[in-house]
Amino acid sequence: MSDYNLVQFRKDLEQLPVILNQEQEEKFILYYELLVQWNEVMNLTAITEFNEVLKKHFIDSLSLIRAVPELEEKKLSLIDVGTGAGFPGIPLKIAYPGLKVTLLDSLNKRIKFLNEVIDKLGLEDIEAVHGRAEDYAKPSLFREKYDICVSRAVANLSTLSEYCLPFVRVGGQFISYKSEKIEEEAAAAEKAIHILGGDVKDKKDFYLPDSDIHRILYVIEKKSVTPKKYPRKAGLPAKEPIVK
Repeated sequence: MSDYNLVQFRKDLEQLPVILNQEQEEKFILYYELLVQWNEVMNLTAITEFNEVLKKHFIDSLSLIRAVPELEEKKLSLIDVGTGAGFPGIPLKIAYPGLKVTLLDSLNKRIKFLNEVIDKLGLEDIEAVHGRAEDYAKPSLFREKYDICVSRAVANLSTLSEYCLPFVRVGGQFISYKSEKIEEEAAAAEKAIHILGGDVKDKKDFYLPDSDIHRILYVIEKKSVTPKKYPRKAGLPAKEPIVK
């Protein structure tokens, strides 16, 4: 811990606000070290400098608190679709130990990394699952079992909604992390969101603390059960998104 300067990280956390104890801070440090170590042999992230990882991965992930202030009080279930190196799911689990978390990713190498992180950090009530959203959204698996679905994956909002809304129980939320203004994309996704049983509840537009890094959280509430035909078979949601 003494090798790392956490002054800015702590300041950023205050602005969210997120409160961490020393053990949680140590878990973030270990997560960073594992990320850099594994990144030498596989492509997990282009961002490896310590302060940049803290800001652009950890603080960015934790900014979900702006859209879901009840993260701290309630024991919620959350699935992170297309989690990659574990963002935002693992930072959220470290900060909010009461969360029940599923990390879903289609690349098995990343699942091995995530399992190593889970083991080394001693995280409980969290699982890393190798698979595609189209397959795991089936009724016999994870369909409509979660309070919250999150994704930082790079895809248009219509495609992401088809991947993510089937996992959310009625009354729950799908929250998409976006890095720029996407008014046209959001407008085009309205049809898909409606068909899939969702409704845009809110849009949190902000900059990460002490930075010019723009972020938007699209908060989509699940109003009704997703029709059985969605998500369509593998590849179709990306190739042929449901648009107006």
